[in-house]
Amino acid sequence: MNDQEKIRLVLVVGPTASGKSELALRLAERFGGEIVNADSVQVYRGMDIGTAKPSAEALQRVPHHLLDLVTPDQGFSAADFRVEASRAIADIHRRGKPVFLVGGTGLYLKALLQGLVASPGGNEAIRSVLQMQAELEGNEALLQRLALIDPESAARLHPNDLQRIIRALEVFMLTGRPFSAFHGEHGFAGADYLTLKIGIHLNRADLYQRIDERVEQMLTTGLLAEVQGLLREGYSSELKALRSLGYKQLCAHLAEECSLAEAVRLIKRDTRHYAKRQLTWFNKDSAINWVEYPANFATICSTVMEFLA
Repeated sequence: MNDQEKIRLVLVVGPTASGKSELALRLAERFGGEIVNADSVQVYRGMDIGTAKPSAEALQRVPHHLLDLVTPDQGFSAADFRVEASRAIADIHRRGKPVFLVGGTGLYLKALLQGLVASPGGNEAIRSVLQMQAELEGNEALLQRLALIDPESAARLHPNDLQRIIRALEVFMLTGRPFSAFHGEHGFAGADYLTLKIGIHLNRADLYQRIDERVEQMLTTGLLAEVQGLLREGYSSELKALRSLGYKQLCAHLAEECSLAEAVRLIKRDTRHYAKRQLTWFNKDSAINWVEYPANFATICSTVMEFLA
């Protein structure tokens, strides 16, 4: 497939609270396009405030896709995203509309644009045992165990990255083969899309201030009540969805494990840490055009116009 045959995608990426959604909305409105969500938590129904979902007014202005797909107790993976996003993109393109992807979940974007490693599915029993061992022995012990069977994977992981350590051990226990072997075998089928990647650049102090202000705004607009409502509906605080930023800390507060003030402090701190991880991920992608927004909106529009043309 040559470039003229590929579907053109405009990706708006960056750390949380950087203004991605607003920029994507303005661009989609300017060019008559539609937006595909690439945020891993906005797919959950009933989780609106804490995930910073687009407002009703924004949804009226521009059609959005891949919001509210599943309930908080249902699974949704990067592979699921790849399937659903591909369908939405094909539909938007078929109707002659430009496609704008917006989100900070780098793995979702990688799954869509590059594919996924064909490794085996998960095993809850194995994961539970490994999680228990981590709690008893520490993350470092599990990483050292991984280094004995899969030194390549272990070398890429930090002891704090417990989820990926457990996943690598799980794959070996299920298949007898190191996780890195599956990566080595994986060949991407080739890009179906031509992409323009726009990243919003903010200095660290401004970004952290925006994060703190957004957390306060979420609380003002009812985040605590949203969490209480989810728990009343019977959703466990141990669900993956409710372990996400904001929900995890407020669940701990409602369980009387910490004060509201402490929960808010932790939300802000953990969101800043998450933003740093997002920046680390995106900074590895040399194709991203980092821009200041809203100062350079006119330049961004010119770049998008040229790309879509």
